[in-house]
Amino acid sequence: MSVRVRRIYEEPGPDDGLRVLVDRLWPRGMAKDEAHVDEWPKGLTPSAELRTWFHGGGSYEEFRRRYEAELDAPEAAELLDGLRESVRKGRVTLLTASKTPERSHAQVLLEQLGG
Repeated sequence: MSVRVRRIYEEPGPDDGLRVLVDRLWPRGMAKDEAHVDEWPKGLTPSAELRTWFHGGGSYEEFRRRYEAELDAPEAAELLDGLRESVRKGRVTLLTASKTPERSHAQVLLEQLGG
């Protein structure tokens, strides 16, 4: 698979390829020079309203549906297309601070990218 999700707090690996931070906010406690982030497309991240709703107790299934709708907006769709192009060229690692990446926006992006 040429795209995967990793927690940003994990040590960067030699096979990470392009490292893309997919969180809207910079991860707490992570120095920018230690993160080794190549891209940070904030327009591809869930809106502040959606993130707040989800962390306030919203269901993952509804979050996923709403986030997929946000990804259809022109700016997000263009950024997603650019990320798809990067995946076609080589390995892409989606970075998130989420404690449960498999139930986060990073998982939705992974699936959108064919992972």
